[in-house]
Amino acid sequence: MPENFIQTIDLRKTYNMGETEVHALDRLDLSVPSGSFTVIMGPSGSGKSTLLYLVGGLDWPTSGSILVDGQEIGKMDENALADYRRNKIGFIFQSFNLVANMSAEANVAFPLRFGGIKKKIRIERAEALMDKVGLKDRIGHKPTELSGGQQQRVAVARALVNDPPLILADEPTGNLDTTSGQAIMSMLDELCKAGKTILVASHDPRMLNYATHRIYLMDGRMVDEKQYMESISISS
Repeated sequence: MPENFIQTIDLRKTYNMGETEVHALDRLDLSVPSGSFTVIMGPSGSGKSTLLYLVGGLDWPTSGSILVDGQEIGKMDENALADYRRNKIGFIFQSFNLVANMSAEANVAFPLRFGGIKKKIRIERAEALMDKVGLKDRIGHKPTELSGGQQQRVAVARALVNDPPLILADEPTGNLDTTSGQAIMSMLDELCKAGKTILVASHDPRMLNYATHRIYLMDGRMVDEKQYMESISISS
């Protein structure tokens, strides 16, 4: 495993809004160490979510390079990219993104279908993870029958079902109450200590208590902590 699990080089993502170009990421160079709990802080529109989606292979950069575990994402064909997303990445979203008409267990097991895993093994793996996140007694419940914190724990279990080395979490505590948010942060911390590389985009300052590394973004560019704190105090 390379020393830096993620590296971006001169990374740009530009959106066209009519005749105006918006630089979501502007020539971004950064490194995320292997086994780190790296937190990306920044206001809305700073490029945090854009960066996660690019690293996760869910969107394409306008220019520049992204290397994950020594592989350049931009050079992958569709099949390689699908394998990359399935085997390297576990996604945790603010809005949970659970399938409403499926049970919690089925939601957790769902990504395994694309890897040709037999149903018996899918169920066993999903049950083990539901137990790990403390929801063994909610296996048959649908998302609408679960609290926000419980839904996010199901989402964490789903992110882990393929045992990926990298967890990408986009505002994972954004829709949760204080207690549930704390539980999710502790869970991510445990995953990091177990050897996963964690990359979290967050507004939640409590997340910094768990961070081994911090990245501050403003207007698509990396800034130091002092610049970031000054901008926050001015805006408030």
